[in-house]
Amino acid sequence: MTSYMPPADRIWWKVPVGRQELVWIAIALVWCLIMFAMMPYWHVYGKQNLSTEAYQTTPEKFGIKVQEMIDKYQVGEEGGIPIVKPPAGSDIYQLGRLWQWWPIFELEKDKSYRLHLSSMDWQHGWSLQPDNINLQIVPGYEMVLKITPDRAGEYGVVCNEYCGIGHHTMVGKIYVRE
Repeated sequence: MTSYMPPADRIWWKVPVGRQELVWIAIALVWCLIMFAMMPYWHVYGKQNLSTEAYQTTPEKFGIKVQEMIDKYQVGEEGGIPIVKPPAGSDIYQLGRLWQWWPIFELEKDKSYRLHLSSMDWQHGWSLQPDNINLQIVPGYEMVLKITPDRAGEYGVVCNEYCGIGHHTMVGKIYVRE
């Protein structure tokens, strides 16, 4: 009823709100509160989001950690990329750079590892397939997550953040053995 009034005479907070509008605002508010309460529930019980830690680092410092792990636990090489077999329960390091995930891991089934991820150059997406675990990997930060592979097999790691002309070739591997 106020649309015919000139804007100067209309003060929006004094305009009465219709009953239907109040009902819809109440429904939207209740839905927002339900969704807000569900976020921690899904995080803890839904296992949809991984709990990660993040630390500041530099590409140089992270690269040294990766190389030390490779020097200590390398068991082979595949396509010029080292394969490392670290002991269960240890910290393992994988770096992303144009356009590869370095190194390849050989892990034991049902054993836990602390996986550290970082980028040497651009933002990359670390996506473990076929389990569809996704993390954003940013230079200057080290993402740490606890992993416990529960199925033996070969897993692929792909970059799911466009990182340049060779993005589609940025593929890594993780082997899980019995």
